[in-house]
Amino acid sequence: MDTPEDAARRIFAERAAFYATSAAHTDEQVLGRVVEMASPQPEWAVLDVGTGTGHTAFALAPHVATVIGTDLTPEMLAEAERLRRERGFANVSFRVADVHNLPFADRAFQLVTCRRAAHHFSNIKQALSEIRRVLCPGGRLVIDDRSVPDDDAVDACMNELDRLHDASHVREYRPGEWREMVLECGFAIYAVNPYHLHRPLSALTHGVSPENVDRIQARLAAMDERERGMFDLREVDGVLHLNHWFVMVGATRA
Repeated sequence: MDTPEDAARRIFAERAAFYATSAAHTDEQVLGRVVEMASPQPEWAVLDVGTGTGHTAFALAPHVATVIGTDLTPEMLAEAERLRRERGFANVSFRVADVHNLPFADRAFQLVTCRRAAHHFSNIKQALSEIRRVLCPGGRLVIDDRSVPDDDAVDACMNELDRLHDASHVREYRPGEWREMVLECGFAIYAVNPYHLHRPLSALTHGVSPENVDRIQARLAAMDERERGMFDLREVDGVLHLNHWFVMVGATRA
C-alpha cells in the first residue's frame, strides 16, 4: 500500500505542469502575506519545504541571500528549475528531499517556509521537529496551509473531499491544532491567521479521476442545509463555488 509520500510522488509527477501556473499557487496576494509574515533579511539563508514548482522560493528570493527549495517529486522540481532559469534567480536552488529527514546541518537556516504542503506530511510532528533542528535559535518558521474551521461536520467533509481530490492528502488541521503542535515542538508562536477563499469546483476536480469526480459531486449534492451554508455552496457566474479554509502560522525557534 502506498504511503502518503509514495502517492505524492506519483500524483504530483502527473500534475507538475499544472502547478507551474496554478492560480492558487501563484496568488501574489497570499505570497505577499507569507513574505510579510517572514520579515526576511538580506543575509538570511532560507529553506522552502515542499516547494513544489518554486513559487514561495521565488517570492522570497529578492529579500534574502539564498533560498533552497526541497520537494519529494523530481518532476515538480524540474518545473521549478525551468521557472528559475526563466526568471533569472541566481540565489535559488532546488533539491529532492523529504521533510521527515532533511539533508541539512543543524541550525543551517534563519527561515523555513512551507506553503500548501503540510497536509501531505505523514508525520507532522516529526516534520516540525526536523524543521526546528535546521533552524538557528530565534529562526523563523512560516506555514501557509489548507485548514478547516472548528466544526466537526465541516472538518470531516473537507478532509473527505480533499482525499478524493488527492490520495496523498493526510489531514487539514484546525488553527487550534496548529497552535498546539507548533508549541509542542519547541516553537514560540507570533501569529495564527485563519482565512478562507471561495473557489470553483474545479479546484477539487482538476486532474482527478472520473470516478472520484463523481464521488466529489455526490458528496456535495448530499450536503444538508447547514453544510451548504457553512461551505457557502452556490453558483457564481454559472459555476459552482464553495469555501476552502486556510491558515498562516508564524513561529520562532524558542
